Amino acid sequence: MIERQSLFYKERPMANPQNERRLKNRLLVWFGKKLGSLTLRFFYYTNRWELEGEKHYKLAIEKGQTVIIAAWHNSFLTVFMNLAKNQFYGMAGNHYPDAEIAALTGEKLGWKLIRGSSTDGGKKAYNEMLTVLKRPGNVVAITPDGPQGPAKKPKAGTISAAQKTGAIVVPAAGQSTKRWSFQNWDTFYLAKPFGKIVQIYGEPLMFDKTDSFEDCIHKLEEKLNQLEKEVRRRVGMETTN
Repeated sequence: MIERQSLFYKERPMANPQNERRLKNRLLVWFGKKLGSLTLRFFYYTNRWELEGEKHYKLAIEKGQTVIIAAWHNSFLTVFMNLAKNQFYGMAGNHYPDAEIAALTGEKLGWKLIRGSSTDGGKKAYNEMLTVLKRPGNVVAITPDGPQGPAKKPKAGTISAAQKTGAIVVPAAGQSTKRWSFQNWDTFYLAKPFGKIVQIYGEPLMFDKTDSFEDCIHKLEEKLNQLEKEVRRRVGMETTN
């Protein structure tokens, strides 16, 4: 068993400290810390799970490879909950209160969080992610189109991190037969209890330093869209996208 060294980045200054001083936001964070993980466990773990392709990241870990698990933002919670308790690494922003709630919930569910995103603390978070991915057996979960879109268009970070560290990229997608949807820059899905969740991990992608960046982006986008289409088909959703 390969030991994954702890690198949970907390006590990071918030990108919007004025929000941190507001009583309403502090109460939201308190309730999120107390109830967030319990609520997600109820929503997701009362579902029946249909899992496919877990071997793709598990075999890589056994071989001492580092892994990036990539999933579109819209259904990332399914991947997040399936991989909970593994002490894998995830990304969380610095905006208060939503990012703070996500970070505290993630910690309670067994994730190690790297704080920062493309819109706040991005460079430091990216460098911390590279450090994690240089340690054999580590896994980092990423939304290539997060945190603010555009939807289903990968940003540079996932590809460049894989090229610089030699990490494999395992595309992933998940969806539930029962769900709520929330519209912002993307349609974000939250599973309802007592349904069935389909979670698929695709075959690993390798991005060499000499590969064309545009080709890498296209390949990742294509694989993620294929997986999303398949999980949507299996849970009975329309597949017009």
